[in-house]
Amino acid sequence: MALSNSQYDQLMRTYELRQLDNEHRLRRHYENAYALIPELKELDEHVSSLSIAQAKNLLEGDDSALGQLRERLSLLFARKKELLLAGGLPEDYLERQYACADCRDTGYIGGRKCHCLQKAIIDMLYTQSNLKDVLHQENFSTFCTDYYSGNFIDPLTGKSSRELMQIALAACHEFAEGFPGRIENILLYGDTGVGKSFLTHCIAKELMDKSYSVIYFSAVQLFDHLAKNTFGKKEADGTEAFGHIYDCDLLIIDDLGTELSNSFTVSQLFVCLNERILRKKSTIISTNLALDDINSVYSERIFSRVSSNYRMLRLTGDDIRIQKKLLNLGGTHDATP
Repeated sequence: MALSNSQYDQLMRTYELRQLDNEHRLRRHYENAYALIPELKELDEHVSSLSIAQAKNLLEGDDSALGQLRERLSLLFARKKELLLAGGLPEDYLERQYACADCRDTGYIGGRKCHCLQKAIIDMLYTQSNLKDVLHQENFSTFCTDYYSGNFIDPLTGKSSRELMQIALAACHEFAEGFPGRIENILLYGDTGVGKSFLTHCIAKELMDKSYSVIYFSAVQLFDHLAKNTFGKKEADGTEAFGHIYDCDLLIIDDLGTELSNSFTVSQLFVCLNERILRKKSTIISTNLALDDINSVYSERIFSRVSSNYRMLRLTGDDIRIQKKLLNLGGTHDATP
């Protein structure tokens, strides 16, 4: 999941092109403004000559030169804005405009990656998961509860399959709508094929549309990735891979329990979940395991973290995918879970 050198270079070329576009746009603005309001050019030339003269005075020992320069420049800049507005142009028309004002379209702030570059990296990594195509089919607008039975009663909760899904669906809507103001984690657990992964896709789509960084892993992919970066030849800028996992706005771990469980996966899962809790970053986990199984497979320590920091949503019922196949034999694809 870490960026290759070519991918990083591709992103940085985007920033370079953005800076060039900013420069060309500013030049066109100056040409247009000078043609429309000739006094502006005279004003800018006066600002330049004044700055040079006062700099000379400062070097010659005139300590008041800097203060005088600031006062006079303030008046000249105010006049400049008046001229622009009188000419029908915005007062910031001759200021450089940035797609990201925080890093000024460089991608870095003080040697550290700007949030816009981090978002671009996450988007590129997320695209590699091939989940974006899935999100066109699986999102809140295509979700349907018709397949969930009102007669199938869960013996643990006493609620029907449909009631449990309605509760989970409302909780997922609430999670997406309240993000990121309220830090929350979700565990979706229960029977196979009842829409757990579909719900994670719904949330991912909502957050990505709002430009939040989302990383999706199946459990197998996550632990394979962590193993490669721990034991194998590390990918380019491999430490960034862990940073993205820990720092992305939302991490989705799908189908926990399908991986080969061992001491490494257990320890890495604890580190991942605990680190994100400490950093106040949201995580969503889906699993077919029962709560007792999570406790026995992944240790009491992990179960304690999940039970005390996650909203646990149980889903049960008949496998929706089998129902769809039975009901839609020979029909078109149905996007419902």
